[in-house]
Amino acid sequence: MKALLVGDEAFASARYEHENITVVRGSHLGRTQNGVNPGAGRIRIALVAPLADCLASARRLADFVRTHDFG
Repeated sequence: MKALLVGDEAFASARYEHENITVVRGSHLGRTQNGVNPGAGRIRIALVAPLADCLASARRLADFVRTHDFG
């Protein structure tokens, strides 16, 4: 997995605004050490809904990334 070309906070906000899917920004869960947060530029997702809903959300996530300049 490569890091996002935009900040993880901007990506997470845009995901919710455009697709109504909540993701957690990676930097929220990472711990900054020596000025580096290993979660920065990444997102976390939880696949806890029924399988069909998770698959639909994954497709929407992929479509969103393809149609926006997030990397």
